[in-house]
Order: sequence, then C-alpha cells, then structure tokens
Amino acid sequence: MRIVHVEAGRHRYGGAAQAASLVAGLERAGARNVLVCAAGGALAAAGHDALGGARVMPLPMGGDLDVRLVGRLRRAFAALEPDVVHVHSRRGADLYAGLACALDARPAVVTRRVDSREPAAWVRLKYRPYAAVVAISTAVERDLRERVGIDAARLHRVPSGIDPGRFCADAAAARERLAAAFALEADAFVVGVVAQLIGRKGHATLLAALPGLVRRHPRLRVLCFGRGPLARALAARIERAGLAQHVRLAGFADDLPDLVAGFDALVHPAEREGLGVAVLEAMSAGVPVVAAAAGGLVDVVEDGMSGLLFPPGDAAALGAALGRLVEDPALRARLGSRGRERVARRFTVSAMVERYLDIYERVLARPHAARLPHGRPV
Repeated sequence: MRIVHVEAGRHRYGGAAQAASLVAGLERAGARNVLVCAAGGALAAAGHDALGGARVMPLPMGGDLDVRLVGRLRRAFAALEPDVVHVHSRRGADLYAGLACALDARPAVVTRRVDSREPAAWVRLKYRPYAAVVAISTAVERDLRERVGIDAARLHRVPSGIDPGRFCADAAAARERLAAAFALEADAFVVGVVAQLIGRKGHATLLAALPGLVRRHPRLRVLCFGRGPLARALAARIERAGLAQHVRLAGFADDLPDLVAGFDALVHPAEREGLGVAVLEAMSAGVPVVAAAAGGLVDVVEDGMSGLLFPPGDAAALGAALGRLVEDPALRARLGSRGRERVARRFTVSAMVERYLDIYERVLARPHAARLPHGRPV
C-alpha cells in the first residue's frame, strides 16, 4: 500500500508531530509512505530519516488563500500514484487536497485534530470529498457527528499516539538537566507546562491560580515550554503579578523528551483541546498530571485515577488540584504509575498505526465515487 500524506504545519509539534509519528510507524509496519509538507518547514528540514525512511516532498503551501495549491497537489499525486491520500491538517490543506482528490477520483482520508467551532456548513463542504473522516477524540467526533452532520459511515475515531519509551528517560538524570538549564534549587517543586503560547491553552488560568499557591508553597517553580504570539503579554503579566521568581517562559526545547521525566507535575490548563499529546507524554514518563476537563483531555485523564481534572477556566480548582499534588507524594506516585500504564495500554503509535491501516483497507475495499464539493460525481 502506498499512502501519500499531506501536512501543512510548519513546525514539528502538535498535529505535524503526530503526522510524522504516524508516517514512521506505517513505514515500520511495511506500508510505503510519502509526506507532502510545507516547503521551508520543520518536517521538510527533518528529511526522511526522521520519518522512518519515508520520502519527503516539500511543496509551497500558503494557507487558506493559496488556491493554486490544488494544482500543485494534483501534479504531486499524479506523479506519486498513491493508493490513498491522507490529509492531516487545516491551513488550507484539507480544502485543497480534498478538491485535488475529487477532481481525479482518488480515495482520501482526513484527520481532524481540533475542536474549533468552524461553521458546520463549511466543514461539511470541505469534507465532502473524503471517504473517511477521522476524529482524534470523543469530543471532536461528537462535534463532527452532532453539530457538523458527518454521516456515521464515514466517521471514525483514532486517538493520537506516542512512543512510550521516548519519554521514559531516567528521572534523576532529567532533573539534573532541568536544574542545570534553569538554575533550579535542589528542593524546588517543578511544574511543567508544554503548550503553544496562545489563548486557548489556558496559561492565564494558571497564572491566576499561582499567587495563592506560591504563598503556601514558595518552592514552586513553573517552566512554560512553547512559543506563540502571547509570549510578551504573558511575560508582562508574570512580572506584574510578582511571579518572576516562580515562573519561567522556557521557549521551545528540542530536547524536551529528555526533560519531561524531571517534572514533579505537569499542568495542562487548556480551555479547548483536541486530545492533548503533551499530557500523554508526561503520563508516559510517570509524571502526575493536572488538566482541564476540556475536549479530548477527558479521554486521556481519568479524574482521581490517572490524573486530576478541573473545570476549564477555574483558577481556584486548578490551584486546589495542584496544591494536592505538592502536598501528597503518595498521590503523585499513584497517579504517575497509573498514568504510565494507561498510555501504554491505549495511546501508543503502534495502536494508532493499526487503526489507520484498517481504515485505509476499508476505504480501498469499497467503490469510491469522489465528489466535487457541490455534489457532482467526478
């Protein structure tokens, strides 16, 4: 089977990282893959070695208004002759790749990773050419089924997956690296936050919870990994709140897999979230998690069993949950152990690969009549 994947993301995190993990896993499973990605982006720079040997084809991708992308994708697909096309991102790729496949009657699959409230009619239009629509969580699946109106025959759910071994670095060694990189005191309680610096990731909720927490627990240190347009605003808020001693905006870290195991806890306060790969990564390292009960995070974290959940946007509840972890080492150990077990059972790359291979086979086994968005058969 030859699968051509389309990923327009320019950075190697979030959905783009998941697409790369799937491609590498499919290669290990014996499928042939080509990743069509944004020229000049991180995936193009990483090359085939980062994708299990899969071929990489960079193309100019200019986003939602890049209408010429349809032609570029049609020419790429014609040269590659895929059995199925798998589209992984928005940024215009889901619209234009769907059109390209419809015009040439190619079987296509699209994965939706976000729970954003795009107009239902627009999503139905974009997704009409796809033989299968994959949601990464129960929340995304429910939105596609109930609000958007995607028919059940085309709708599937496949959770994101990680390689558990990648994040199980020695905790003591990881802590030493963190301490050296960020001048942490020996008795610091280190909280990691791994998320883009954008509004929906909920950094504001965490910052609202911290003043009371640090008064009770002055050894609390928060490292916020990630980049985004809110960096300056968050830095200013940290300074105004007198939290500079306790909170560091750590930027993007290429070596994050070697650092996660050194956290005492991970907080993920997102107000909207497709699934939460950063939470999976922390849980796989045995790090206890406090997360908002938003979107797909409730698929990942069982409250009180494999982590702690709080209502999205509720700073007081976040503070109470994190305070419990600071004060209760036995709770941290129990949640960390059960979280690691849960990820190993349900959220691995190998499980994700198996599910997608099944979807591809189903798509190829039934007659495919690609349709243009206005409904006329191709």
